[in-house]
Amino acid sequence: MNLRTVLAILLTLAVAASAQQAKNEAPAPAPVPEQIAKAKTVFISNAGADGAGTIYSGGDERPYNQFCAGMKSWGRYKLTSAPAGSDLVFEFLANLGPTGVVGTQLRLRILDPSTHVVLWTLNVHVKPAAKRATSDKNFDDAMAQLVAAVGDLAARPVAAQ
Repeated sequence: MNLRTVLAILLTLAVAASAQQAKNEAPAPAPVPEQIAKAKTVFISNAGADGAGTIYSGGDERPYNQFCAGMKSWGRYKLTSAPAGSDLVFEFLANLGPTGVVGTQLRLRILDPSTHVVLWTLNVHVKPAAKRATSDKNFDDAMAQLVAAVGDLAARPVAAQ
C-alpha cells in the first residue's frame, strides 16, 4: 500500500468513528420557555391522588402537601394562593397505579396562567415496594427527584425568540 491509500483509509475510519460517536450522543437539552426561567410566583394546583393513603402513609393529600413543602423549601418561586396574578401554574398529580402494583407516577404540568398552554411536563416514577416503609422511602426519593427536576429545568437556557 502506498502512503495515499493508508491516509485515505485512516481518514475514512476517523470520519466513520466521528459519525458513530455523534449518533450515540444525546442531543443537547432543548431550551425552555422564557416564562419558566423568569417566573417569580407560582400557584400549585392539586390535580389529585385518590387512594394514596392506601399505599403511602400520610393520607390522600400527602403527595400534594409534600410537593408544596418541597417547592417552598427550595425557595426559587414564591407560592401563591390563587392562579390569578401568578407567573406560572404548576398542576401536580400523583397518578397511582392499580393497587400500587404498577407504582405511582408523579406528574407536574407547568402552565401559562393567562393562556392555559402547557409549557412543560415532568414525570417521575415512584418505584413500587411491598412494605409501606419502603414505599414511603421510594415516594420521598421520587418527590425529591421531581423538585430537583424543576430546579434543573428553571436553570436551563431560555428558548430563542
